[in-house]
Amino acid sequence: MLEEVTASPALAIGRPQPGEYAPYYDRYISLIQGDDILGTLDEQRRKTVLLLSGRGEAEGDFRYAPEKWSAKEVLGHVNDTERIFAYRALRIARADATPMEGFEQDDYVRNGPFAQRRLADLIEDYIAVRRATLSLLRNLDEAAWMRRGVANKNEITVRALAYTIAGHELHHRRILEEKYFGGRG
Repeated sequence: MLEEVTASPALAIGRPQPGEYAPYYDRYISLIQGDDILGTLDEQRRKTVLLLSGRGEAEGDFRYAPEKWSAKEVLGHVNDTERIFAYRALRIARADATPMEGFEQDDYVRNGPFAQRRLADLIEDYIAVRRATLSLLRNLDEAAWMRRGVANKNEITVRALAYTIAGHELHHRRILEEKYFGGRG
């Protein structure tokens, strides 16, 4: 059940501009075309599920090089990161001015149970996380999208976080396509 989610025509979210986020995040934000971020996030869900569905556990456990994350760990990382960024978006949208700490992605993957989980379970988790992100963002008013907060010692807007979520997912989906599943089915 993949319902279509789009921004309200009356709500013009727009793209984040330099100054709304740390330059580091441009590597993700620049990957996202257009300015319909809710439609983009919904379409990404379809594409990622299509890429991952029907893959076996051996493909989920595949590492394209020693010491690299498995495909399941990449997906677990995408899920964890989206949860964290959506949490940041929620706090900033609600005008919580408390600075938020960063997180160490390698520690999260190392301490996550991803390698022991079935790939199908991680896909279901991805779907649930993306639906929750869309539900949060779809219910923001225009003022909330432009609110600024501090996360990982950098100022960021809610709309920049939404674009970062989308760009981060796209970055990792491309890695999965090219390095994990390229030529493998």
